[in-house]
Amino acid sequence: MKLTVVGCTGSMSGPASAASCYLVQADGVGDDGGPRVFSILLDLGPGAFGQLMNHLDPRDVDLVVLSHLHADHMADMIGYHVFRRWYPTGALGPVDVLAPPDAVDRVRGVGGDGPEEDFSADFTFRPHEAGHVVRVGPLRIESHRVEHPVEAWAVRVTGPSASGDGEVSLTYSGDTDACDGLVAAARDVDLFLCEAGFVEGRDTVRGIHLTGERAGEVATQARARHLVLTHIQPWTEPEEVAQSASTRFAGGIEVARTGSVWEL
Repeated sequence: MKLTVVGCTGSMSGPASAASCYLVQADGVGDDGGPRVFSILLDLGPGAFGQLMNHLDPRDVDLVVLSHLHADHMADMIGYHVFRRWYPTGALGPVDVLAPPDAVDRVRGVGGDGPEEDFSADFTFRPHEAGHVVRVGPLRIESHRVEHPVEAWAVRVTGPSASGDGEVSLTYSGDTDACDGLVAAARDVDLFLCEAGFVEGRDTVRGIHLTGERAGEVATQARARHLVLTHIQPWTEPEEVAQSASTRFAGGIEVARTGSVWEL
């Protein structure tokens, strides 16, 4: 299984990165019995759709997962809608989208479309369900409800290791404060891609984002093997967030950057 950071800046696009978007891929067997690569997107924030083209032909996406419906995590769904609807050789048809239940209305609002537009020609929206497993080729996707001002979900993806020796797992926090759902999603995970949008002592409101310290605490509670910090705003120094996380988590810590790749 392979993780590629398409965009990782928190709350907005930034000078070095698009907003949240992560590409997860794994080798598997297609419907024709031949080998193929399966690809899922975790979020599609502002600027991410253009950057995605550096890593993947957007026609080859098998599933889009929207962790929640704040604009910095889904605004480029409109760009993807245009791509699928008006592709020069003909409409591409719908791709599955796992999202909160009001996703159609939210995407319609971003695009400024009327009530007649339901995007069914381009997307098949399906709701997150706790305890339900979505399968995409060799990948299994599980949703865990987390704490944010709107309905939000962490996502755990399990699939074949890059070496072909067994299975590996990664968890993407989406946006959340520390909560039981996030610990459950990250339990014993190989790679924990975790937001750290707040700074301890500077951002005191709770129920919105993690700090580096709280991300480290969750990683420790969950016994995660490796912590990758993301969703850090342009006004925050990423290495300071990583240093803060290291005071609570003894395992490996990295900061997500555009174009970073992990093969698990």
